[in-house]
Amino acid sequence: MAALMIQGCGSDVGKSTLVAGLCRLFANRGLVVRPFKPQNMSNNAAVTIDGGEIGRAQALQALACRTPATVHMNPVLLKPQSDIGAQVIVRGRIDATLSARDFQARKAALLPLAVESFRQLQSEADLVLVEGAGSPAETNLRANDIANMGFAHAADVPVVLVGDIDRGHVIAALVGAHAVLDAADRDRIKGFLINKFRGDPSLFDAGRMEIATRTGWSDLGMAPWLGAARGLPAEDAVVLDRGSDPPTGRRVKIVVPLLSRIANFDDFDPLKAEPDVDFRFLPPGQALPGDTDLVILPGTKATLADLAFLRAQGWDVDIAAHVRRGGRVLGICGGFQMLGRRISDPDGVEGPVGSAEGLGLLDVETVMSPDKTLRTVCGGLADGGASFSGYEIHIGVTQGPHLARPLLRLSDGRPDGAVSANGRIAGAYVHGLFDQGSARAALLARLGAKSSGGDQDTAVDAALDSIAAVLERSLDIPALSRIAGL
Repeated sequence: MAALMIQGCGSDVGKSTLVAGLCRLFANRGLVVRPFKPQNMSNNAAVTIDGGEIGRAQALQALACRTPATVHMNPVLLKPQSDIGAQVIVRGRIDATLSARDFQARKAALLPLAVESFRQLQSEADLVLVEGAGSPAETNLRANDIANMGFAHAADVPVVLVGDIDRGHVIAALVGAHAVLDAADRDRIKGFLINKFRGDPSLFDAGRMEIATRTGWSDLGMAPWLGAARGLPAEDAVVLDRGSDPPTGRRVKIVVPLLSRIANFDDFDPLKAEPDVDFRFLPPGQALPGDTDLVILPGTKATLADLAFLRAQGWDVDIAAHVRRGGRVLGICGGFQMLGRRISDPDGVEGPVGSAEGLGLLDVETVMSPDKTLRTVCGGLADGGASFSGYEIHIGVTQGPHLARPLLRLSDGRPDGAVSANGRIAGAYVHGLFDQGSARAALLARLGAKSSGGDQDTAVDAALDSIAAVLERSLDIPALSRIAGL
């Protein structure tokens, strides 16, 4: 079956968005399309229909294909727990926790498994669109590579290389990649794309010609800056390092402390789009604004470590003062665990064995356990019935008196989360709580804010169609189809 791999001259050059757009473009043509990424690194994960977890970028690409996400779409997922180590997820389940050096030694054994998952997707699709990771020009990582050229050769997939003109030096990036790759890797690249161009595209005609002349690769087009991509969930925390937006003067201020191992932060995308909400991530080293209405503690890949990080910023003091002023706090997943009296990790599941006092805002305690909860859920707010749909992806068992006042009631009758006696402190394990308009409107109403009421899935779907339409006009789709083998 047909397949095409999109690799890039670096991280954050737009590979994920381009693959998502191409997935929707070819799905709109009536093809059965599947996304695939052999190895991803992200703490933003999604729950799959077969009960595992994959990178959220591949879940988005599955949505673009109009198909449920499965573990085969991202068979190897690295979830960083520290600066030098990560949890390794293999086909949706925890496999090991390894240092970067130890993972390099493990990669060769994972390549056949990645190829097997790719073949599974090929067997059910007309076209598989594969996303690389980082850059194939990182030749120091070429040995035992499973993310870029190592996989492309093993699975015999043609490659298109993407350069990001917005960050500059795009000619040097593409020509430089050609210079450092060995002959076999160069030959596997069948063409190049330019991404994120702003302005009159004819102004870069000479640049594209120079790249083609110096590399011998086919020029497959140039995508403009895709404004609609703002409506898509971000893949990883790179986008959070670019600073906060200026104050908006909107009615309600919601602040999320930017934890060092923040996970699944796309939970908050629907809040950013609300016209009545001034939403911001609070960077490390900055104090919580005194006029904050709601503090949300987000999910994290390392709850105890990020609880210590939170305290190191002085945010525990800020949150306590916020609560004394009558402010509200909501914890999601790891943030919910932090709100309790104590967190214990007796088996060292998320890092070193240890325990710590929580923020003490909810009368609950959490004990980490090796078993991970992975499931999609739906239900309603426990006190109002407004419906939601989302997912759980966490370790740890939480117990305590405040669970008798749950925040949510799942469709099977199970309670989830806890609410303080005064109703101002709450937490739950469910991600995606703000995605459905009814639940978001009910939660914002408690802050005195009105909601636009739209569902996030509808907005994302419209963004995918918009991106696909732009790529149809901007790229050489017939040539890409031929390279893929269609």
